[in-house]
Amino acid sequence: MTTIHQLLKVKGRSYVAVGPNETVYAAIKLMADQDIGSLLVVDGDVLVGIVTERHYARDVMLKGRTSPRTPVRDIMETQVPCVKPSQTTEACLALMTHACVRHLPVIDGGRVVGIVSIGDLVKSIIDDQHHTIDQLETYIHGDALPQQARA
Repeated sequence: MTTIHQLLKVKGRSYVAVGPNETVYAAIKLMADQDIGSLLVVDGDVLVGIVTERHYARDVMLKGRTSPRTPVRDIMETQVPCVKPSQTTEACLALMTHACVRHLPVIDGGRVVGIVSIGDLVKSIIDDQHHTIDQLETYIHGDALPQQARA
């Protein structure tokens, strides 16, 4: 099983963040510029929340607020499920399903070391399955046996 540590080695550890006092407008613009749907909210080195396009739609647009005047802290989610690098992709996918989230910050030693999305996890699991299928096909067709053992 693939761990989040292994996934981040391939995917990379970069993430995009915003401060809690930034305006929602600045956060939405950053999401648009980066072509992403969520931002981690950090205060210094500490994760304090997450803000998504869904937060914007529900907590700004539908409540009649304005994005240039509303700070991120007013709409961010503060109860953020997080994962450790040692966790498996399968365990993280189960957590996402249970918590109804699409992004999980990866925390190691109290610091953010990356973020994984549902797409990252699904791709990793599919890649693992393809690898297993290839190994099984090789075994079934006898390609894995030494030449002497086939005779």
